[in-house]
Amino acid sequence: MDIQDLLGYIAATLTTAAFVPQAWKTFRSRDVSGISLGMYSLFTAGVALWLVYGLTLRNMPITVANAITLTLALAVLLMKLRYGQSVPPPDPDRDEAPRPRGD
Repeated sequence: MDIQDLLGYIAATLTTAAFVPQAWKTFRSRDVSGISLGMYSLFTAGVALWLVYGLTLRNMPITVANAITLTLALAVLLMKLRYGQSVPPPDPDRDEAPRPRGD
């Protein structure tokens, strides 16, 4: 393995690994309230294009990293589309009890 591929694999591992904790948290909690649909749609499309780019170059570090990231990004995007319309859970720090009317 030459130095360019080694650097590519290290970069791919770090950037893909950095994405995993947020994706895992979203999978577990199904809380997508803080995720922008527009941003995630563009991000996912960009990762898909990086994957195609890596395939056309036959560059394994680019291809492998973006295949994994695309899988995770698509999963989060699909969760945003599925769960994004639901009402977020109530905030336990906020008083949600009805206030008495002053009649």
